[in-house]
Amino acid sequence: MKRGGTVGAAGLVLIGLICQDIGAASAVTLFPQVGALGMVTLRLAFSAIILFAVFRPRLRGRSRADWLTVVAFGLSLALMNGLFYEAIARVPLGTTVTLEVLGPLILSVVVSRKASAWLWAVLAFAGVAILGWNGWEQLDPVGVAFAAGAAVMWVCYILLSARTGRHFERLDGLAIAMSIGAVLAIPFGVVSAGPALFHVPVLLIGVAVAVLSSAIPYGLELLALRRLPAATFSILMSLSPALAATAGFLILQQALTLWDAVAIVLVIIASMGAVRAAARAERALPPVLPGE
Repeated sequence: MKRGGTVGAAGLVLIGLICQDIGAASAVTLFPQVGALGMVTLRLAFSAIILFAVFRPRLRGRSRADWLTVVAFGLSLALMNGLFYEAIARVPLGTTVTLEVLGPLILSVVVSRKASAWLWAVLAFAGVAILGWNGWEQLDPVGVAFAAGAAVMWVCYILLSARTGRHFERLDGLAIAMSIGAVLAIPFGVVSAGPALFHVPVLLIGVAVAVLSSAIPYGLELLALRRLPAATFSILMSLSPALAATAGFLILQQALTLWDAVAIVLVIIASMGAVRAAARAERALPPVLPGE
């Protein structure tokens, strides 16, 4: 693989991550109107429409195992997004993503099956401890719990994403799962947001969030994964806490202290180390698309 091709593919991943975090920060601006659940509904519904229009997944002729897998995947998508949005409604975006990334990090450590890999987990939890030392009392405990739940659901998302990829071609499984997730979220979003959910300005921002958070990242990363090894892709994804913190600062004016920055850097280093350990053991996780 040519160096220029690798660098270009890495650039696509970074652009996708930036769009994803801009989408998440933009979603927060709608919370006063429709709440977190209303925003989740808009995100999933418009993302499903976009994915269905682009990939036109085949529905007929699917086996029972196919449907059980994709329904579980859709449920994990709905829960992961719901918990994530409820978290960022209460906790700064950078902190939420830092906590959320602990899920995939621990999974990478477990997959590596090396005792030394647990050193990366210790480093990550040291970063979280610094966040706490800097003042857990300043963080909404309910928001922290939602972020932890999102971390658990991200692990489920990764495992079910790999399984879905074995049952469905292209991104057909993702398109169907996103639709299932939207159907599950709609009742909660409608009850939570009420008529505000259908106001034209709200719908337009919902479309923008879906495009930024789903359509652009999925498309760019699909192209990048054709040129990048899975381990390299996963290491780039480890940068998401820093990018999320930057988006929170620029768009939402969520300031970071020096210790917040140190904690985020420790978690990023730990994530990269865990991925490399898994890759060396030839048990690296399959590449996954972002779920926030």
